[in-house]
Formats: sequence, C-alpha cells, structure tokens
Amino acid sequence: MIEHLIPVLVGTLGAATPLLFAGLGELVAERSGVINLGVEGMMLIGAIAGFACAVETGGGAGAGLIAGALAGMLAAALFGFLVLSLSANQSAAGLALTIFGIGLSAFIGQRYVSFSLPGLKPLAIPLLSGIPVIGPIFFKQDAIVYLSYFVFAASWWVLAKTRLGLLLRAVGESPEAAHAIGYPVVAIRYGAVLFGGAMAGIAGAYLSTVYTPLWVQNMSAGRGWIAVALVVFASWKPLRLLFGAYLFGGVTILQMHAQGLGISLPSQLMSALPYAATVIVLVLISRDRKLLQLNLPASLGKPFLPGR
Repeated sequence: MIEHLIPVLVGTLGAATPLLFAGLGELVAERSGVINLGVEGMMLIGAIAGFACAVETGGGAGAGLIAGALAGMLAAALFGFLVLSLSANQSAAGLALTIFGIGLSAFIGQRYVSFSLPGLKPLAIPLLSGIPVIGPIFFKQDAIVYLSYFVFAASWWVLAKTRLGLLLRAVGESPEAAHAIGYPVVAIRYGAVLFGGAMAGIAGAYLSTVYTPLWVQNMSAGRGWIAVALVVFASWKPLRLLFGAYLFGGVTILQMHAQGLGISLPSQLMSALPYAATVIVLVLISRDRKLLQLNLPASLGKPFLPGR
C-alpha cells in the first residue's frame, strides 16, 4: 500500500502548488478588504503569458513564471483601478475579469496549441530527501514547489508578525479609522491586490510551463474558483489555507491514481471530486456563522474613497 501512497502524496504537492499560490494572493487581498473573484481569469492570463514567453524567448519555466507574475499584476491593476479608484462593485468587476481572462487567453493561445516545453526536473535536497517517507514527498520536488514553501512562510510571517501585516489587517477591518490616523488605505489595498495578481499569475504560469508544460484552453479548470473557496475554508488564516490547498490537491491527484489504489469509480465521478469537495466544504463552513464572523474582515467588499 505504501508504494502506491507515496506517489499520490508526491503528486499532491504539485497539484496543490497553484492552489497555494493563488489562495495566498487572494487571502492577502481579502485581508485588506478587497474581494477579487477574478482569480480564475488572472490565472489564465498568467498561464498564456508565461507559456508564450517561455516559447518565444527560450527562457524556460523561469522566464515564464516572471512573465506570468507580471501579466497577473497587470490584470490585477486593471481590477484595482475599477474597484479602488472608481469604486466599482468588487464582485461584478471580478467576474468581468474572469470572463476577460478566459477570452483573452483563448485568443492568444490559438498560436501555441501545438507547442510543448520541457518543464522542470525534481530537485532532491541533500540529506532531507533521504528521510524515509517524508523525504521523497517534500524534498524531491521541482523548484517552484520549494518556492511555494518560501512564499507561504513569508506570507504567514508578514501577516502575523510584522507591522505591515498589522496595518493590512487594520485596513481590512476599518479603512476609515486607518485613514483618520494617516495611513494610505487605497495604496495599501492596491499593493495587496497587485500581490494577489502576481500570485495568481505565477499559479497559472506554473500550470502551463511546469505542471503540464503545454497550452490547453481553460487549463486552469476551475482552480481559481477553488482558490477563492479555500480562503473561506481557511477562515482567512494562512496555516489553514496550506492545509486546505494540500487537501484539495490530494483530492485532485487521487483521480489519477485511483485504479492503482484499488478504487473502482467512474472516471467522470473522480474528475468531479475536487469541485464536489469544494461545495461540501463551503456548505459545512457556512453553517458555522460564529467562526465566519469572527475571522471575516469587517470591510470586505466595501468600497472606500478618501473624503467621501
């Protein structure tokens, strides 16, 4: 059994990596009081930008990830201008961004359907990769999985231990009070939104240049929506988001190893498992209103313009 379980857990980390990147970006944005439902669109924009850059420049996954991050930030900047500078409805603007990202990526991606990339080979960390069971799972991964470890740790530390994290949370709770003290609320929210866009762009570029190193239309396959749901699942806490990303990543990868594990279910049902799990988890969490109210940023989704 263990020889089947380890490959599943190894694959879980790869499947969870785009969810972790996108989820962390959305968590930071929502902690500042901005809900961006355009994560799916930003992931697709990052995916095609990263893949196109890797193909055209020959720079591989590294260049693709940088291009994906920049493209995601550009899309997030457009969203930020609408909701932060023009006070547009955040939910409507996010949905519009998703629709825009789906259409734009499909249009640009027509040229790259027949291309493929070499991807990235796993990097074994000396000593740590030799630890039984844990070593092959956590320390024989590609470089971007290791990057996700670092981004998670840095995000947790900034939110929990630094003045910047405290200020970000304060803006999410009461932008009026933060503005009255003299803090640039709109600028802080712009920074959080741009960070969310960069993380979503990296998540998309990881999919197209590393995880499945080729371009397929709508290749994010709803992962952006799962990332948004993960933020609620995590009650806006990074540690819970990490657990949720690996949980959903495990459900996703399970369908690929189901037969080897002796699970005989229709392939269509196995493919639907991640999305069914998302719905079930959200229903269960929504029943605990005290938990949601305790952790929900008080100004989430509410526009703020200085002087109004």
